[in-house]
Amino acid sequence: MTAIANDHVVKFSYTLTNGEGQVLDQSDAAHPLAYLHGAGNIIPGLENALTGKSAGEKLVVNVPAAEGYGEYVAEMVQEVPREMFQGVENIEPGMQFQAQTQDGGVQFVVVKSVEDEVVIIDGNHPLAGQDLTFDVEIVEVRAATQEELDHGHVHGEGGHHH
Repeated sequence: MTAIANDHVVKFSYTLTNGEGQVLDQSDAAHPLAYLHGAGNIIPGLENALTGKSAGEKLVVNVPAAEGYGEYVAEMVQEVPREMFQGVENIEPGMQFQAQTQDGGVQFVVVKSVEDEVVIIDGNHPLAGQDLTFDVEIVEVRAATQEELDHGHVHGEGGHHH
């Protein structure tokens, strides 16, 4: 049996629930999620828990917010002038936008509320500040190909597409 370690491709099925037991996300039974272990493709708390496991194993992983999508940061909620949303006719709470960060990266923001002159946006990940529980079944573990290692992610079914 191949154990999960860095530079391995892992396919797993999962159900993600929050602290209240609500299902937030779930893999499609026919299409497990595939990722490259050790490349930072999935949240640290889940990746750490899968290390050393093998195909066929089932486990429940509790991931505290700090090892998931981070703590909720109040400073990431900001007011921006409405004219920054030129070309968007109806801005409504819950809409998501990609924003350019000062260092050239991309950040997702969610509209919290809309007023006459300003829009309140939240740069926190929607799951920030939440403790998460993953109910996982490991489907497959294999060594990554050189191409996958070079690109830092899985190719083919369940992985990224270019």
